[in-house]
Amino acid sequence: MRFDILTLFPEMLEAVLGSSIIGRAQKNGLAEINYVNIRDFAFNKHRRVDDYPYGGGQGMVMQAEPIYLAYQSVADGLDYKPYTIYMSPQGKTFTQGTAKRLAKKYSHIVLLCGHYEGVDQRVLDEIVDAEISIGDFVLTGGEIAAMAVVDAVVRLLPGVLKSEEAFSEESHYSGLLEFPQYTRPEVWRGRAVPEILLSGHHKNIENWKREMSIINTFKKRRGMLRRARLSENEREFAEKLKDRKD
Repeated sequence: MRFDILTLFPEMLEAVLGSSIIGRAQKNGLAEINYVNIRDFAFNKHRRVDDYPYGGGQGMVMQAEPIYLAYQSVADGLDYKPYTIYMSPQGKTFTQGTAKRLAKKYSHIVLLCGHYEGVDQRVLDEIVDAEISIGDFVLTGGEIAAMAVVDAVVRLLPGVLKSEEAFSEESHYSGLLEFPQYTRPEVWRGRAVPEILLSGHHKNIENWKREMSIINTFKKRRGMLRRARLSENEREFAEKLKDRKD
């Protein structure tokens, strides 16, 4: 899968996405991530890519032409249009479902990272297919959001993690939060690992993990239970949690 990220700060992205699991995915040829510096396409000696907004207002707006030329440097010569996403607080909220859809449906994604007070609407209308937000808050630029999207999508690609179980049991994948995790030692500062995890009884352990996922979701993100994929018995179990005092 190929990502091209249009940005003013490629070094910021490279420092994060070049390491750990995402870095290994690139070294193993499972993902390709390219960084396109929008300033390289500025048409003035100071490499400025912003200007004052028409109609007045605070701050500066990123100009259309440098962004368009940066995009064209990626898209020229292709016999298809890469799926292009603008990282924006006005976009649809990014979810695990979004990550799965992007990983499954697209082989080439372009991410545009905005800055200042935004981007000239005309270039968005020209090249952008979707706007995505990682939450209802405002960042100084789109780089952090772009890194979150790339990380979430790449780790779902075949071969990036050791097996599907590595991500299918994680929070949000099945609509529930993950169950609690424990490792050695068995007792830490008087707190013991739940006995069932030491029992070796795989079926009981799996049942415990599922129940704990439901309990965890109920305690922390109760609204998720309405959308989670639960059996009839699990749904009844979730309903009974309302009567618990702990």
